[in-house]
Amino acid sequence: MLKHRRISRKRAAVSGGAVVALLGAAVTFQTANASDDVPQFEARVLSADAAGKLASSLDAKLTDGDTAGAYYDAESRTLVVTVVDEGAAATVRQAGGTARVVEHSLAELKSARQTLKTRATIPGTSWAVDPVTNKVVVTADSTVKGASWEKLDQVVKGLGGKAELKRAAGTFTPFVAGGDAIHSGGGRCSLGFNVVKDGEPHFITAGHCGDTGSSWSDTRGGEPVGTMVDSQFPGNDFALVKYDKDVEHPSAVNLYDGGSQEITQAADATVGMRVTRSGSTTQVHEGEVTGLDATVNYGNGQIVEGLIQTTVCAEPGDSGGSLFSGDAAVGLTSGGSGDCTSGGTTFFQPVTEALEAYGAQIG
Repeated sequence: MLKHRRISRKRAAVSGGAVVALLGAAVTFQTANASDDVPQFEARVLSADAAGKLASSLDAKLTDGDTAGAYYDAESRTLVVTVVDEGAAATVRQAGGTARVVEHSLAELKSARQTLKTRATIPGTSWAVDPVTNKVVVTADSTVKGASWEKLDQVVKGLGGKAELKRAAGTFTPFVAGGDAIHSGGGRCSLGFNVVKDGEPHFITAGHCGDTGSSWSDTRGGEPVGTMVDSQFPGNDFALVKYDKDVEHPSAVNLYDGGSQEITQAADATVGMRVTRSGSTTQVHEGEVTGLDATVNYGNGQIVEGLIQTTVCAEPGDSGGSLFSGDAAVGLTSGGSGDCTSGGTTFFQPVTEALEAYGAQIG
C-alpha cells in the first residue's frame, strides 16, 4: 500500500520573505518599484494562488509587447507585473496589481530565447525569463567550459542587456525518484500526485522515470500496483500510471514527519511563490520559484522546455516527486544540479500541463 497518511495541516500555504532574482540575487520590493509613479489604485493583498490567478487574467488583457511577466512579492503579498508603458501600467493597477515599468518587453525576451536556442543549445545549460531582473538568465553547469563556454559567453554578450550568464555548481541531470518511493525494474522514482482520469485512479510522475507499459510497485521487488500508460520525455517530463490493483490513493503528500498535506487543487507557479518539495531521498525541503518556461539541456539530446526553475534543493532519488504550495499541486521534480547540503537549482514539470495533456484531475 502507498503509505500516505491523512491530513496534518502543519504547512502554511505561503511564507514570508523578499522576492529574489534568479539563482538567489536579492531584490527588495522597494528597489523593484523605484521607478513607479504613485499608483491610482491600491494593490490587493493576495495569496500566492490568488496572485497566480490574477496574473493569468492579466495575461489575457496584455500582449507580449505590453508586459515582460509577473512575480509574487511574498513579503507584501502583492502581484508585481512588469510593463513597458503607462497604458499597460494603468490596466495592471486597475486590476489590483502593482505595475513596474521596465525596458524590455516579453516579446524582446522571447526573441533572445530563440537566439539562444538557435545558436547556443549546449548540454549543461538552461535559460529562463526572470521578470525581476527583466532579463533572460542563462545558467551553465560545471561541464560547460573551454570552447563551449566561450561560445555561450559570446552569444549572451551579443544579446546586450536582455540576457546575463551565470554559473551553477554541479551538473544538470534528471533526478531519479521522489514523494513516496515507487519502483520499476530495479529503478526507483517517486509518486508525484494521485489523480483521477475517466473516473479511475491514476498517478502522475516524471516522464524520464520509465517507458510506456512499464510496471510499478510501492516496494522494491514488490508486486506491481500500476502500469505506466503514457510517458513523455524529452520535450516534456511527465508520465501517467494507472492503478491496476486496489490500493489506498489519497490526495495528499507525505511530509515525512508523521503527517501529510492534503492536495485539493492544481495551480500554476508564479515567480516569487514559496513552494515545498517532497522526495523519497531528501524528504521535505522548501524554496522559491525563480523562473518560468525554463529550457534545460540535460545532454545526450535530452532537452526539456516549459519547466519551473526554483531554489529548492533535490538529489538523485527525488525525481517525479511533489512540488506544492499549501493545498495546491504545482510541479513534478525533473532534474537540476547541486544537493541538499550546499543547495542547488532544481527544475519541475508544471502539473497543470500534465493534467491538461491527460484530461485528468487532482483527486
